[in-house]
Amino acid sequence: MTTSSKGSSSARTKVLPAVLVLEDGRIFRGRAYGAVGETFGEAVFSTGMSGYQETLTDPSYDRQIVVATAPQIGNTGWNDEDDESGRIWVSGYVVRDPARVPSNWRAKRSLDDELVAQDIVGIRGIDTRALTRHLRERGSMRSGIFSGEALAPEAELLAKVRAQPHMKGASLYEEVATKEAYVVEAIGEKKFTVAAIDLGIKGMTPHRMAERGIEVHVLPATATEEDVYAVGPDGVFFSNGPGDPATAEGPVALMTAVLRRKTPLFGICFGNQILGRALGFGTYKLKYGHRGINQPVQDRTTGKVEVTAHNHGFAVDAPLDKVSETPFGRVEVSHVCLNDDVVEGLQLLDQPGFSVQYHPEAAAGPHDAAYLFDRFTSLMNTALMEGQRA
Repeated sequence: MTTSSKGSSSARTKVLPAVLVLEDGRIFRGRAYGAVGETFGEAVFSTGMSGYQETLTDPSYDRQIVVATAPQIGNTGWNDEDDESGRIWVSGYVVRDPARVPSNWRAKRSLDDELVAQDIVGIRGIDTRALTRHLRERGSMRSGIFSGEALAPEAELLAKVRAQPHMKGASLYEEVATKEAYVVEAIGEKKFTVAAIDLGIKGMTPHRMAERGIEVHVLPATATEEDVYAVGPDGVFFSNGPGDPATAEGPVALMTAVLRRKTPLFGICFGNQILGRALGFGTYKLKYGHRGINQPVQDRTTGKVEVTAHNHGFAVDAPLDKVSETPFGRVEVSHVCLNDDVVEGLQLLDQPGFSVQYHPEAAAGPHDAAYLFDRFTSLMNTALMEGQRA
């Protein structure tokens, strides 16, 4: 939740105080950045050196205050092409040293200007290294940013933070998903039709599929089995999204229906967790999560190590070193994070389907995992050929 005031240009030239208050009582003092006011969310850190525009507009960051670990942010300003959705979704933004002047031929305005325009409260000038170390040691937690000429006493601000809901148990995917279905046309010759369930989908995801000749029907998070199969899909895709997967009963039921029909399927991030739940695995909250564009993951099917883009605070609880028997056949963990052995992917062995916990579309890079869209295409092609032979 955000309460803010854009203020006049003269008001914005003032150096207004700001504080970041964590639920454990730790306080960081800095200066206002972006809109002035107060905002609340789960404090998390992102280790990306670039791609802040894509991060801020990623629906998966709904109700989170994002801490940029890179010391300087905003150098390339803000353009009108790189948004991953129609708005900024983060609750607040924390930076150490914002760029004074943006410098990029595509920039239309500064990052600060865009934060003000979209009423995003931020804070600058704090020790983000110390903050990140604190979150690594104590875990992601509820927090609030407060800025303005006169701030309330610290005890009052802390009480406001502690009154906010926890991320565990939060059902957010319907908040960020499209309300109406829409179509992203294939680029070039159309080869396949995919029904993509929007749980917080990023704009680059259907584009990556369209590049491969896929016509993508993006459906609301509340889509039913009938809605999905009404488009005649060759495959079904479940997107990334925010919140606790333990709350996503509707998407789990839909995933179960897709598994029963043995339609080729692909899930990323929240979609990976939904697949895990449909297969009978549990999910759990990570201490501080994986966020950024430099996370090392091993694809166990090839042995290759990839640098990947992540944004997840929950993970699937599946055994790493054995094949699991599920109601839909055998399943194995296909990808694992090399930092902490977190499950980063699932592979169905007896029917066409797989998922990964990270973001292979990665508009800001890296692009090591883009091949996964080709793998999805291969599954659909194989199913199509087998159907023709039958």
